[in-house]
Amino acid sequence: MLLMLLSLLLAPMASADVPAPLIDALAADDYAAREEALTTLTQTGDPAIVPALKALAEGSLYRRLSDDKVFVGREVDDGVTLTDPLTGAVAGVQPQGAVERIRVNNRIRRAVQAALGALTLRSPEAATRLKAAESIFTNKETEALPVLEAALAAEQDDRVRMAMRQARAAILAAGDSDAQTKLAAIPLIAERGGRPALALLTPLATDADAVVAEAAAAAARRIENHLAWAAAAQNIIYGLSLGSVLLLAAIGLAVTFGVMGVINMAHGEMVMLGAYTTYVVQNLIRTSMPELFDWSLLIALPLAFLVAGGVGILIERGIIRWLYGRPLETLLATWGLSLVLQQAVRSLFGPTNMEVGNPSWMSGAFQVGEVTITHGRLWIFLFGLIVFAALMVLLKRTPLGLQMRAVTQNRSMARAMGIRTARVDALTFGLGSGIAGLAGVALSQIDNVSPNLGQGYIIDSFMIVIFGGVGNLWGTLVGALSLGIVNKLLEPLAGAVLGKILVLVGIILFIQARPRGLFALKGRAIEH
Repeated sequence: MLLMLLSLLLAPMASADVPAPLIDALAADDYAAREEALTTLTQTGDPAIVPALKALAEGSLYRRLSDDKVFVGREVDDGVTLTDPLTGAVAGVQPQGAVERIRVNNRIRRAVQAALGALTLRSPEAATRLKAAESIFTNKETEALPVLEAALAAEQDDRVRMAMRQARAAILAAGDSDAQTKLAAIPLIAERGGRPALALLTPLATDADAVVAEAAAAAARRIENHLAWAAAAQNIIYGLSLGSVLLLAAIGLAVTFGVMGVINMAHGEMVMLGAYTTYVVQNLIRTSMPELFDWSLLIALPLAFLVAGGVGILIERGIIRWLYGRPLETLLATWGLSLVLQQAVRSLFGPTNMEVGNPSWMSGAFQVGEVTITHGRLWIFLFGLIVFAALMVLLKRTPLGLQMRAVTQNRSMARAMGIRTARVDALTFGLGSGIAGLAGVALSQIDNVSPNLGQGYIIDSFMIVIFGGVGNLWGTLVGALSLGIVNKLLEPLAGAVLGKILVLVGIILFIQARPRGLFALKGRAIEH
């Protein structure tokens, strides 16, 4: 088998199409015959056989009993869906009794893995060869060493060549090589870095040879220091992600609380309404226009703003306007309203979590060194900044924004200048609630959509608004991102619960020293 794999690597890249009978021979009656069929099949060197080999290793290769043809199978409710392993064409669904799974033993499984490694190491795609080399580095497959060395001799891409050299070093360092070979391998492993490299170097730090042990220990310390910095950077990324979520939840509250001085305990339910609007929109799209699913969030955004904003205006006109100047009654009324809204949603949609899907453009992640950044969190962070910028433009450049700022600075003077403060109050409350609805759209992608969704963010939102300075949007931005980063940096050191307690204590002490927050508004007077 090994000689066959070596010859495979050195063979020309192009090969003739694989005859179907070679695939069908994998359904031979005994393991020895199956191994022989596998050897013959692999000698073709054709990458088209990779799906069949993967299916064989995973136990999803089937023989159709009626004609002994071999297919890749996937079990479904009414049988097994068969797919041609060479062309990928669907060959229909067969009952369970009409097909037989092709079984493998450990010997065949090892042969399949070696064959797959050989085929991927000689793939025409550099990315495929790179992935194969990295897999060998992680798994330290001793059997792959001759195959790897042959691929290394023929490799032209510098990046892939380095990955292959590092994989070779990993195999030699993990085996029974002599001290000189291990010493030569250690710098290559250290250059690779990361936890797989650290896992290789840690045992070498106790090697019988003192020189090898010292070199491995020094390399391991360098990697540990790098990983510590990478972990801190990862926590900062998580903190910015959490901060962007808190910003979306708090920015609407900053508007209503800053202009009106109303402690709205139902603000979290505006977030919840935005999330349920997203759920309804996605359900309608799934049932009537599934091709628009990737646009579902963009369609839900204006609808969530209108739904939450409309409910906010109704709340202000129906309840809040009668309670201005009575903060305790306002707090109790909005708290009771939050319970009513939660129960109403519970009655309409049920108490269980609702499924809201992720569009394709919000799925997946990418690496920056040792730091992982998910697409979803990145989009939410950017969305939070966009909402913040749009709100700043509205406040600075529109008539409504100028009126809101006037009311914030001096309500009596604004009323004397002819500004309809009651109308500004209603629109301000609607704007803050609408922004909370936008937050619900974003939160539906990273949190459970349930009647209690908003409750997890209301306390943090109030802390951010007070910490940043009541009514100051820049303070809200700084407060949200700071709170998110500090939370994530404290969690590994003190735990999630104690970390939140420490943050709360820190904010209380800060407010004692600076009661008006980081960026206090000047000249603010709210009188009703």
